[in-house]
Amino acid sequence: MRAITMREFGGPEVLELAEVPDLEPRGGHLLVNVTRAGVNYADVHVRGNTYLAPVELPYIPGNEIVGTTEDGRRVVALTRGGGYAEKTLVHRRVAFDVPDDITDEQAVALALQGNSAWHLLFGAAQVTAGQTVLIPAAGGGLGSLAVQLAKQAGARVVAMAGTEAKRRLAADLGADAVVDSSTAEGLTERILDAAGGPVPAALEMTGGATFHATLAAVAPRGRLAVYGYASGEAVDVPVRVLMEKSVTVSGFWLPQLYTDRNALPTSMRALIAAVRSGALRPVIGATYPLAEAARAHRDLADRTGTGKLVLTTAS
Repeated sequence: MRAITMREFGGPEVLELAEVPDLEPRGGHLLVNVTRAGVNYADVHVRGNTYLAPVELPYIPGNEIVGTTEDGRRVVALTRGGGYAEKTLVHRRVAFDVPDDITDEQAVALALQGNSAWHLLFGAAQVTAGQTVLIPAAGGGLGSLAVQLAKQAGARVVAMAGTEAKRRLAADLGADAVVDSSTAEGLTERILDAAGGPVPAALEMTGGATFHATLAAVAPRGRLAVYGYASGEAVDVPVRVLMEKSVTVSGFWLPQLYTDRNALPTSMRALIAAVRSGALRPVIGATYPLAEAARAHRDLADRTGTGKLVLTTAS
């Protein structure tokens, strides 16, 4: 079968299309013929050997797929690698049936980024109706879903994005205010101005100076949910600031929910129902042939596009 393999860590050029041995089903797992695989910042961290979990080479990246099982089920599933391939093994616990009226691209957008957005908002950040929530990278795959989910829950959304196109998209998706996050300088002031004061809840995924600017905009007794450091700059949390403002900072990593028998089924049902009703619109930015995984990674790193990036195994 064909797959994208990594034999070393590095830039996008280490992603190579290769023939690899076919997979054999094993206990508790399903063999899936992959039709679409999602591209995420987690894959970029894997490629650069900065991911939260250790990676052994050679390695096939990819943490979310859509495809069909050997018995004909159409499923969307989360993986721990192996998604950038024509076939992969997925654990039954994190494979979910896809209704016929949802496309492959929509389904794969819900797997990692949709579930992450749902649990970040309603678990880690505890967003409720009437509250203001700050959402970064609002023109990307996760952010664009988070904007819509927060609005459906009755929250007031202040969205951040680094380009004009992404800010327009966030506004079109329902954000009440939009902030230019292309530079961390003056970011706190821009957030406070757009929000009308400190925000009770915020998400953060950039790290570095942007983390500190976001934390400064969180209200006393507020909550900041951190799910990445896309800048590559991890930060030490300033404990004095947390104590002075009684702010809660929580980390979030979706794989911690993979063994929870209720968490992902609950969020996946809610996400699929929202897409089917038209209340949630996954934004698909671009679909690339499997062989062009390196180009997809470059485009993701450039941050010029909007929405979800997807690989297809179709010839």
